[in-house]
Formats: sequence, C-alpha cells, structure tokens
Amino acid sequence: MDQFINTKETLVTEALDGLLRTSGGRIARLDGYPHIKVIVRSDGPKDRVALVSGGGSGHEPAHAGFVGEGMLTAAVCGEVFASPSVDAVLAGILAVTGAPGCLLIVKNYTGDRLNFGLAAEKARALGYEVEMVVVEDDVAIPDAAQARGVAGTLFVHKVAGAAAAEGADLATVAAAARRVADKVVSIGMSLDTCMIPGAAREARIEPGQAELGLGIHGEPGIEKVPFDGARGAVALVLSRLRDHYDHTVPHALLLNNLGSCTELEMGVLAEEITRSDLADALTRVVGPAPLMTSLDMRGFSVSLLALTEREQAWLDAPTGAPAWPGSHAIHRPDVLPMPAGLGETAQPTPSADPQRRAWLLKACGILEAQEVDLNVLDAKTGDGDTGSTVATAARAVSAMVDALPLADPPALLRAISGELSTAMGGSSGVLLAIFCAAAGEAAEDGAGLPAALEAGLDRMMAVGGARPGDRTMIDALAPALEALAAGEAMPAVAAAARQGADATRAMPARAGRSANVSIADLEGHADPGAEAVARLFAGLA
Repeated sequence: MDQFINTKETLVTEALDGLLRTSGGRIARLDGYPHIKVIVRSDGPKDRVALVSGGGSGHEPAHAGFVGEGMLTAAVCGEVFASPSVDAVLAGILAVTGAPGCLLIVKNYTGDRLNFGLAAEKARALGYEVEMVVVEDDVAIPDAAQARGVAGTLFVHKVAGAAAAEGADLATVAAAARRVADKVVSIGMSLDTCMIPGAAREARIEPGQAELGLGIHGEPGIEKVPFDGARGAVALVLSRLRDHYDHTVPHALLLNNLGSCTELEMGVLAEEITRSDLADALTRVVGPAPLMTSLDMRGFSVSLLALTEREQAWLDAPTGAPAWPGSHAIHRPDVLPMPAGLGETAQPTPSADPQRRAWLLKACGILEAQEVDLNVLDAKTGDGDTGSTVATAARAVSAMVDALPLADPPALLRAISGELSTAMGGSSGVLLAIFCAAAGEAAEDGAGLPAALEAGLDRMMAVGGARPGDRTMIDALAPALEALAAGEAMPAVAAAARQGADATRAMPARAGRSANVSIADLEGHADPGAEAVARLFAGLA
C-alpha cells in the first residue's frame, strides 16, 4: 500500500520538522539530525524540574506532541519503533536540565530502559540530578514479569508535568510520577496490524476477528477473539480490566485511538464505555483521541488511573502541550427540546386501503433488499451510501404505514414527503420529499396519480436543477412516469425505467455527486439513483 512519505530514511526528521513548522513556535529541535532527534520547549526554562521522555517514532502525537508547559520539557525520538540512542537521550537531558534536576519517564521496553538508563548514569557523572521512572501499565498478559509501557504513560507525563510546573522539587515530582505509574492500567484491541513504512502489512488478524492485548509496536496480542461490534469489544476489554480497578475510587479514563479508527468509531466506543458498569467510577476522561498510536493500527486502547484529589487537580491543570486534549468530567447527554415550528404541522388522520398498503410495503421491501448492491455501485461513482440512504427511508415508511392516510392519495403523498424529509437525509431525500409534496398538491387539485407524479417530477427538476441526460435518478424516473401517464402496463413502465438507467452508463455526470467524478471512473457504471428507480419498478412489475 502506498503512503504519503518520501523515503523511510527521512520519514521521521521530515515529520518532526513539519510539526515544528506548524506549532506556532512553541517547540524547537536540537541541531543533531539525523541521528539525534530531540524536540524541546522553545522557552527552555531551567528553573523547574525538567521532564524528558521519548522512544521510537510511529506513536504520534507521542512524544513530541506532549512537549510544552505543564508536560514534557523534551522528547527524544528514535526511528520508527526503535529506541533513541544513548547520545540522543543525553543530549536531551543536557539541553533542558538545570539545578532542579531532571526526571526521565520511560516506557518498559528493553531498548528504552537501557538507553535512557545509561544516559542517566552519564548525566549524573557530569553532575546532574537525574531520576528515572519506568511505566509498565499494560495488563494484557497476566503475571507478566516485564509488562509493557503503553498509553497510560501519558497520565504520568501529565501529573508529573503539572507538579513540576508548580515548582515541586525533583523528589516530589518523581514520587508523584511513580505513584501514577504504579496505579495506571491499560489494555488494547485491534482489528488489523499496523504497516511499518517500507514493509508489507502482516496479515495476522483474519476478517471477523480482533486481537486483544497487542502492543504499540504491532506485537501479537494475548489472544485472537471473535469480533462482535463495538459493544462486544468494550465489554471484553473492560472485563480484562475489572480486577485492576476499584469501583469505590474515582478514576480517570484515557481512550486512545491506536491510529486509524474514525472519529465515528471512537465516539461509539466512548459511548459504550461511559455507559458501562465502569461509568460510575469515572470522574475524568481524556480523549477519545489519537494519543499513543501504533502507526495506522485500526484499534483502540483503554487506560484507567485511580485518582486522588491532588492527582485530579494535576490532571486538570492547563498545559501548553499541543496534543493534550484536556481532561473533562463525564456528563449525560444534554437533550434540549425541539424548536417551535417543526412539530406544528397537522398530523394526517390514518385511514385504511389494503391494496395501497400492500403496494407501499412491497415498494419499501424492494428498496431495502437493494441496500448492499446500491452501496457497492455508489462506491464506484459517489460516496457509497445510496443503498443505505434509500433503505433507511424505506424502513421508516414501512414502520409508520398504519399511521398513514392510505385512503387519501393527496394526504398520503404529503405524509410520505414529510417522512422522507426527516428520515432519508442527503440531497436525494430532499428531492424526493419535494417530489412527493408537489405530487400531493397536484392530486389535491384534481390530477390523477400519473399526472400528479409528473407534476412532482417537474417540481423536483426545477428545484434540483437536473434534467434527463444529466446522469441522475431522473434518467430512469422520467421515462417511467411518461410510460405510466401514457397508460402503459407496469412491465412496460419498468422496461422504460431500465432503459433509462442503463443509458446512464455512457453519460457524463452534469449534476449530483457524480459530477465530481472523472468520466473514466463513471464509464460502464449506472447511476445509483437511476438504478434504484429501475429496480423499484422492476420489482413492482
């Protein structure tokens, strides 16, 4: 898979310089490229305890994104998933440490412990006061002799950084960091491995599976489990954390995106966690956000920290670190009343018409059944949601069919218009709502159904701006309605719709979302909206 990089050899230095150019001058780097990659605070104060952390790159925004007042003073960056050298760590220590001393915060990986540890010894030999705290928050592997340091490390950065910003001495800052490191617990889950630049992605996790407890360098997890959606994933992750937290003690939650989960996915995960049986113990949440990533891993991790009042205050303290999203209290969703006007339209009086009810339900069933096929087709020419949009509207109309004025065609068309405007969404929902509303008006004025539907089409074209030949649903709908108005039977109407939909395969798009797609990508594919119309009439015939 291609990536937006130049060369893997220059990837880290170019990315760090890109961060520096876009951070408003708050951070700087030491002149040690390419072997020494150290990001420091631009103001460089040495009258407080310095905090230095780091490790391999590929975990962005960690660690450079957490350099700033109230968090790290320096971040020492290695190559992707590789510990920085002893000289790089020592350079970071010497650059930012003054008389108050320096605290090194190290994730529990052999390379990091050795290189940071030896750099600390060398700094001490030069007369600097240096303490080191090792974080091993990963609880995925029971009774592990050497637990890994993962996203919970960020709690240590924040608490120790806030204590240092208050002017606490090195012993106090180190003690605060160790207390947090001793308490914080983390575990992650992913649906895929990460892709290391210059290497092929390891196909280790089969479709339908998730990996529990994998490391932030793509290391295999403790086990592969069947994937059962966000709710099942959260339930499993929390079950593995349950023995590590006390419901009677306030906790902070850090919800970390491991790289390529979408914001929608992270929102769903946040909803599941914050309404789980853990929720009562949560007083603060950090994220959801990419905080300690594993390149492009499609996964998440959960970190929990039991809080004292002092630690909560440090967690809430302001920081100049650009990547820290802040800690917030968890609230129930605030739900405000709908604005006046939306609900003031008179509701139609339900009425029965068994034949019309059966036709309406049949039409809805046809459209629901086409959801996957239409989405696949739309993915080739648009944004891949036509099937879902149409099926959502069909399900909504089906659900309210017995509340509709089935025996009153004008009122029925207006009621369907109102439901489409609410349930369908997108431009197609608006256009079809306009179509039904105008058809209802024409029927109210005495037009028969075929003429009323043609009136609805005229209004839809006037508002939407599309015409036959523009590669939209109109290319199938217009000939079908024309055949219906001419008194043709349903098979002939369906044939006209099919012919119109097939014609869109060779049309350039002059309206709709496909107008932004190249002709080469459109050629040979029918317009999804026109295809939906053709399949509807075919099913009805």
